[in-house]
Order: sequence, then C-alpha cells, then structure tokens
Amino acid sequence: MKTIVTASFVSLLVTVLSCGSAAAWSHAGAYGSASGGGGSWSGSGYRGGSASGGGGSWSGTGYRGGTASGSDGSSTAHGAYGGSASHTAGEGTTATNRYGDTATHATGSGQTTATNPYGDSATHTAGEGTTASNQYGDTATHATGSGTTTVTNPYGGSATHYAGEGTTATTAYGTTAYHASGAYYPPPSAAYYPYHPPTTVNVYGSTCGNCGGWSAAGAAAAGAVVGMAAGAAVASANTAAATSNAYAAGVATGAASTSAATTTAYYAGVAAGSAAVPAYAMGGIYPTLPPGCISPKVQGTTYYLCGNTWFQPSYGANGVYYRVVAAP
Repeated sequence: MKTIVTASFVSLLVTVLSCGSAAAWSHAGAYGSASGGGGSWSGSGYRGGSASGGGGSWSGTGYRGGTASGSDGSSTAHGAYGGSASHTAGEGTTATNRYGDTATHATGSGQTTATNPYGDSATHTAGEGTTASNQYGDTATHATGSGTTTVTNPYGGSATHYAGEGTTATTAYGTTAYHASGAYYPPPSAAYYPYHPPTTVNVYGSTCGNCGGWSAAGAAAAGAVVGMAAGAAVASANTAAATSNAYAAGVATGAASTSAATTTAYYAGVAAGSAAVPAYAMGGIYPTLPPGCISPKVQGTTYYLCGNTWFQPSYGANGVYYRVVAAP
C-alpha cells in the first residue's frame, strides 16, 4: 500500500511541474516590466522601448523609433534615422546607412566590402589587406603587415608610403619625388620667387585678337599708343640714357606688331616727341598721360585734361589706364 501511495505522489508531482512552465508570469521594476506565458514573452522599458517573442520569432522597438525582428536564424534591424542591417545565419550580413553607403560580409569569406552611391568602393580581406577605388579610377592598396600603402591613378602616376620611413611619388612622365618621415624641408628662398610688377596695361599682337576689346583701332592703334607714349617720354627725358631707353621701347613695340603697325608706331613716336600734346583717338586706351595735364573734377568724377583732350582714369588688372572721352 505504501508503495502505491508513493508512486501516485510522484506521478502527481511530475504533472504539476510539467504544467508549471506554461503558467503565466510577470515582473515590474523601476526600469520597466516583463511578462510571459504559454511560450511567449514581452517586455517594455521605462523610456518606451518594447520587445516581444514567441514561437521562435521575436521583435523589438527602441524608444527612438528603431526596430528589429528575427526568426529562424535571420534578423533585420532598421534605425530610427534610416539605416538598416540584415543577417542570415550561415550566409552573411548586409548593412546600409541613410546616405546609401552599403557594407557586406559573407560568412566564412573573411571579406568585407563597402560601397557608396558615387562609385567608390573598398574591400578588406582578413589576413591579406585592403584595396580601395574611387569613382575616378584611383586605387589604394595596403597589404596586412607590410607597412606600405600604394596609390595609383589611371594616368600612370603612383605614390607609396612606407610606415616610419617616408613616401615616394612618381608621375606619369617618370619624375620622382621622395619625402622622408619626420624630415623638415624648409621652403625655397624668396629669391626663387621674384615679383615682376605689371609693365603693360594690355597685350598687343599683330591682330586685334589680343586687344581685349579696348580699342577698335586694332594693332595699328596699339602700336601708335605705345609709340606716342615712348615719344612723350623722349620729350620729357633730360639725359641721353633716358632718350635711348625710350627709343628702344618704341622699336621693340613696333617689332611686336605687323609691319603697318610698326610704321605707324614709329612715326607716331616721332610726332609725339616733337609735340607737347599729341592727337589721341577717341575711345582709345593709353597706359600713361602726356605731360602738363590738369585734373578737374566734374559732377563728382575725376578727369584729366591734357590740352584739348579729356581722359578718364580706370583700374585694370595691370594698374591704372586712361581712356579718351568726350568733354563732360
């Protein structure tokens, strides 16, 4: 009889314990609450996040809005700001951010590849190294443990950096430059960068293609301008050296123009050298003023009156120049 009673008690105890796992439960604390029953569960955090699961699947929501879920070895997550990631057991993981950048890792491959919407990409292989390429065809490669990184471009240029040693760069034409790590290279002396102040207002050639649109008179007018300026300088010079320099300037200017411009410039220079105020073309541009000018101001604008010719000053890339205008 005692054996029968004992067996009956053990059988009842097993039944009660086996049913206990299906009983409902709940717990609440200062930082959230959780409950479960029948193989399902759920929980919530004090900030508003929540999670639940059952039957081999689960899901969760963060208090900022991110979500995650999973089932049968796969899981997916979405960030509150647009990023996402997914993982499949035995296959790999893919992640994308809100800007369109993507990273992919295949399980067991040892490789992770990242790309962006602009065509740039980078691949890292565990134990080997990393290779990156941009949309323009430039490529950078680093071999694990080598301490070197090499960059090449589609035009044949390349550069290699050796950790702790320096960098060597070679252009497509074979020119090579080397920089040693930690070495100081002072800038070149200022003598290597002389400053040449502007010497002309405009550039004149054999045609008006170089006139810059300033004068419709073309190269001949340009030659005359410089010739007259040279003649004026001759007239105002007091020494033989100044006279020689002015004459040389007139000859050089004439040689830079067509033969017609040379002839015009020469005779204009001679005429200017003997006249106090030469004849200037209306609308013409001149780098200097003849001697003896006054500077009247008409309606708030400054002019120069040289004899009967009116000039208006203007500022250009090479300094002040003077345009012949009608009397204001």
